Amino acid sequence: MEKKPDENKFYVTTPIYYVNDVPHIGHAYTTIIADVLARFNRLRGKEVFFLTGTDEHGQKIEKAAAEKGLSPKEHVDRVVGRFQELWKAIDISYDAFIRTTEAYHEKGVQKIFQKLLDRGDITKGTYQGWYCVSNEHFLVEDVPMEKEGYKICPDCGIKTSLIEEETYFFRLSAYQKPLLDFYAAHPNFVRPQSRMNEVMSFVEGGLQDLSITRTSVKWGIPVPGDPKHTIYVWFDALNNYLTGIGYGWNEELYKKFWPATIHLMAKDILRFHAIFWPAFLMAGGFPLPGTVYSHGWWLKDNAKMSKSKGNVLDPNIILRTFGADSLRYFLVREIPIGLDGNFSHEAFIHRVNSDLANDLGNLVQRTLTMVRNYFGGVIGEVGPETDEDVKVRAGFDELKARTEELFSDYAINRALEEIWAYLGTVNKYLADHEPWKMAKEPDKRPRLARVLLQAASAIRGISYVLYPVMPGSCDKIWEYLGESKKIRDMKYSEITFGGFRPGRAVQEPKALFPRVLLKDFLAEEKAGSESKTKAAPEPASAVKETTMEETPTPKAPARNLISFEEFTKMDLRVAKILAAERVPNTNKLFKLEADLGTEKRTMIAGIADTYTAEDLIGKSLIVIANLKPARIRGIESQAMLLAAVIGDTAVVPFFDRDVPPGTKVK
Repeated sequence: MEKKPDENKFYVTTPIYYVNDVPHIGHAYTTIIADVLARFNRLRGKEVFFLTGTDEHGQKIEKAAAEKGLSPKEHVDRVVGRFQELWKAIDISYDAFIRTTEAYHEKGVQKIFQKLLDRGDITKGTYQGWYCVSNEHFLVEDVPMEKEGYKICPDCGIKTSLIEEETYFFRLSAYQKPLLDFYAAHPNFVRPQSRMNEVMSFVEGGLQDLSITRTSVKWGIPVPGDPKHTIYVWFDALNNYLTGIGYGWNEELYKKFWPATIHLMAKDILRFHAIFWPAFLMAGGFPLPGTVYSHGWWLKDNAKMSKSKGNVLDPNIILRTFGADSLRYFLVREIPIGLDGNFSHEAFIHRVNSDLANDLGNLVQRTLTMVRNYFGGVIGEVGPETDEDVKVRAGFDELKARTEELFSDYAINRALEEIWAYLGTVNKYLADHEPWKMAKEPDKRPRLARVLLQAASAIRGISYVLYPVMPGSCDKIWEYLGESKKIRDMKYSEITFGGFRPGRAVQEPKALFPRVLLKDFLAEEKAGSESKTKAAPEPASAVKETTMEETPTPKAPARNLISFEEFTKMDLRVAKILAAERVPNTNKLFKLEADLGTEKRTMIAGIADTYTAEDLIGKSLIVIANLKPARIRGIESQAMLLAAVIGDTAVVPFFDRDVPPGTKVK
């Protein structure tokens, strides 16, 4: 059934989190992304529904409850609050929190199950297969047998068990062609593109019918009319996206928001969302969601976080030291959605002390302090705009349009790059005009007023476009600016640079992001880990402020140093990509045609698992132009592009403005 999401509605979901897990950075990351998108679309005037919740059925829950001498319901009731408390601490603005133990969800799942049973897409039989208790699913691919006589789950690395029992099957095999046809017609159904390629490859390899009930597990939703069977936990969980929006209990709400605009989840559960879930929906005659977006993992010491490895980062410890906005900013700024990120204490402290305290916090503090000191808090008569003043105004208009475009395309980190570039422009504008010197010359007061007005207007605009990422801090900035309305009550179309006018009284600003020493952060984290305290996060203002000079520089590893003369031997040039095509029979290689200004060259680059041809054509990047040519797959590569390598993924630094091809990079 085809039905496009309503452009005036925005329905975003996180996966429902398994309550046997301890909430960690990975859970927070997904939920923060969803919250940023929800807040942004509310600012655009859309009707938004943001759903999150908890998955509370299955064998692991049953086992954990028995070990504690509790019923499964008693157990989940005790632990579900950990997620609700964390979402409150991180300032998550969800519209509904669904629990799979709620009666309306159970009835909805049974209704959907019966619907598929009546249509012949669910049949009864006997199944033998290797079952992973950790992920609550049978292996659905050909996994080699270990010499000890068992199989290892490829998703989690846990030993599986061979199980044979009566079961109900879902006819997944019947949906191979419908799924492939749907993917072809909707190329952005799975994002990023590299994940779509993985999904299509898996489906093209053939689909087997799926066992979707268990008789050996009792903690779950009974099959209607056959209660000795319990519905497969993933069939149960995925249908939360329907029941949570009203299916089976609020038809008006369901019709208003379904299909979902975007499902967000980590890459390890993409197969369930991009193959099983759309097949279930097709079988039930439901419209399919707009986009399934798979993000990467947050790693610690280059390994996925897990309780068994003892490398789980507790967000509560970070929140106690820094507050919600610093964590929100770091997680969505550090990496693009889709790539893995390695959590580094040094990188986190740098973002807080440099980006937030220096660039943003200091701009707000010094601008508003000067308004209060030089004009008693109220800017009066201002001089005319100069060309430099107009650039600040025009820069915000460009920023507003660009951030709206990037947030709409889910490119949150790139939107933040644009905001920080404009922040740099405003900080330079103040430094160049030196208002603290003009304040000493009475005849320059109109000019001084104009400079501070431009800076305050820019701060107002920055805090508006930054609000979806850092709502608490941006609300404070608006309070300091004397705004009568909350940011959330102002639509994108209403925001103009001239919204801050002479005559408005500003409040005394306080430090938004006190700087923190790395050693203090590490000590706080160690103390928190040892005590296992669950206290509510303290506000960032409770943390000792230090100066940038006090922040220690981490000791650098031993390096092979080169001289400046050796560096100058490299001819680094700007190249513009004119054409891009995959190298046949490879997974990662692109053949690129690049314009180096005075000539065109061919390059081979291993970036096809990160970018599509459309991502590259027309973009400008840096290449080493005097590298000796090399033959790769029979093609002569005549230059080499520069890229950052994260794990086995290459990320290319593109120029954010027009730079002539051939320009030398120094």
